Amino acid sequence: MAVIAENSFIELTDYVIPFGVLSASGTASVFALATQQGPVQLFPALKVQPQATTAQFDARFPDGADFVIVPAVHRVDDATLIAWIRSQAEKGATIVGVCDGVWVVANAGLLHGKSAVGHWYSIDDLKAKFPAAHFLRDRRYLADGNVVTTTGVTASIPVSIALVEAIAGRERAAEVAQHLGIKDWGASHRGEDFSLTLSSISTAAINWLAFWRHEDIEIPVAHGTDEIALALAADVYSRTYRSAAYAQSTTPEPITTKHGLVVIPDRVAGQSTGGPTVELPINLPPALMLDEALCQIGNIYGVATADFVALQMEYPKP
Repeated sequence: MAVIAENSFIELTDYVIPFGVLSASGTASVFALATQQGPVQLFPALKVQPQATTAQFDARFPDGADFVIVPAVHRVDDATLIAWIRSQAEKGATIVGVCDGVWVVANAGLLHGKSAVGHWYSIDDLKAKFPAAHFLRDRRYLADGNVVTTTGVTASIPVSIALVEAIAGRERAAEVAQHLGIKDWGASHRGEDFSLTLSSISTAAINWLAFWRHEDIEIPVAHGTDEIALALAADVYSRTYRSAAYAQSTTPEPITTKHGLVVIPDRVAGQSTGGPTVELPINLPPALMLDEALCQIGNIYGVATADFVALQMEYPKP
């Protein structure tokens, strides 16, 4: 299984969550790839060093991957990325477009005549750009042949567990879900609940304009840090328009997460700006870090800001 990145800009949770969940499941060998050598800048926070390039992966596995995870990227028409995804599909891989990764999948010509879903903010543009595809709003994720698509950012969690189920069966998927703190990974979804409102626009504007109150949030990382909890915390705190998250380590050297992802620290302890620190709870199931972080944000910046973050991530808050 391959999770593919375009080096300059790729959505944090889309990339890290499938890698972490599938690696933790023990049901597949998972490779964090990039189209080029060098680090990958994640959005809206963190930086990682991929395990291999697409060329190196191809040399090692000429028959291709069984599954390819395609996160949201900035350059959705990147020729190298599109060509590689198309070649993997031709070799028989199931292509999984997470969130706005659906743009890349569609640009690769893989959605023609298929049903698909996408992030609520993009769905109308997707319908206009790709009329040969049938876009739905009432599914969290949707498989049509050898292509799987998902809705917004947090759909990476249920679709990853669904992939575990497809590979290893319901029992193993239930075990992984319990470990993560997930009770339901079903595909049902109320897409109509997600849209820009006057309240969300107002919250974004107020938070953005109050630049004197913006904060740098530092998240301590070390070898063995759980990449799922880290990704969720950093993603959530970097979407408030009041704060940005940074990985802090005791040294500038890269750290290796619990399941082998290499994170490049943003800051070194003792040399930071002295911003607030958010510790990753040791005993909290990693996927519950999403609710924990949203709760913390509600307490710090207000419920409206927490709701705005959940809206961006298309997360149906409990």
